[in-house]
Amino acid sequence: MRAVFIESHGGPEVVRIGELPDPEPGTGQVRVRVVAAALNHLDLWVRAGIPGIDQTFPHVLGADGAGVVDAVGPGVNDITPGDEVYIQPGLFCGHCEFCLAGEESLCVRFRLLGEHVSGTLAERVVVPDVNVYRKPRGLDWSRAAAFPLAYQTAWRLVLTAGGLRAGESVLIHGVGGGVASAALQIAKYAGALVYVTSSSADKLDRAIGLGADVAIDYTRESVSGKIRELTARRGVDLVIDTVGRSTWRDSIECVRRGGRIATCGATTGNDAVTPINRVYWKQISIHGSTMANRREFRQIARLVEGRRIDPLIDVEIPFEEAPAGLDRMASGDQFGKIVIRISATD
Repeated sequence: MRAVFIESHGGPEVVRIGELPDPEPGTGQVRVRVVAAALNHLDLWVRAGIPGIDQTFPHVLGADGAGVVDAVGPGVNDITPGDEVYIQPGLFCGHCEFCLAGEESLCVRFRLLGEHVSGTLAERVVVPDVNVYRKPRGLDWSRAAAFPLAYQTAWRLVLTAGGLRAGESVLIHGVGGGVASAALQIAKYAGALVYVTSSSADKLDRAIGLGADVAIDYTRESVSGKIRELTARRGVDLVIDTVGRSTWRDSIECVRRGGRIATCGATTGNDAVTPINRVYWKQISIHGSTMANRREFRQIARLVEGRRIDPLIDVEIPFEEAPAGLDRMASGDQFGKIVIRISATD
């Protein structure tokens, strides 16, 4: 099969497109012929190398995907070859105390496709049968591939970890990335007043078109100063921070007394300085979040399937241009998800 893979860590030069053996499904597993896949910042981090996580080379990139089941392993009864499916990229054991409590994303053996094991940027991928969901006829391949990782992450981040309620206010840093743009859509669905930031006038305009109430260009004005001005010094109820080092101080200054900050990533770096006195003086709650449990995944999936939330597609490109898609994501120019078409549907 053709695949996009790495054989060492580094920059764009380590990404290869070539032939690898077809994977074979084991007990409780299915093999999916991938029609479309989607990129995430995770792919850039894996390419560069994540401290503490070792891949077996060659390692196939990609967490998100949708396609057609073409083989099943022993013990698979509810999925059959020919089923059109999309993939939940979070892998869990199903037996630990967290899985048994319905909190699969806290699983002590939690892993991700494309990070801990080879992923979806290939003509075929093998996953547990519990990680595939039948694709409704009305959901196109690009959107089926684009939503799972970013939108489940944003759902748990905004609503579960962040506890956002109708009528509250939320600040979302760096709108345009997959999780941030998904968080905007989910926050508006929840009935919140939404502030967004970006350095791109085009991204801010697009965010307003998606329902953002206030757009702030952080290269032209102080985010914390603008939030204080617009809220009469109160601050917002919730800050969504996926950026990390460059926005962390603003997050602490922008949130109201007794407010919440929810984070699921740090694209500008993990080593942010936290002024602890501001945290306790303002009585701020800081919530970490990643991925989602199965109940939360089904909640966002139903909204996507019913087109009540429409995954944002930045661009769709052919398989051979996947390295260029990684470059576009690294540049920060995208708004929404970059989708890679792997194979035809016939």
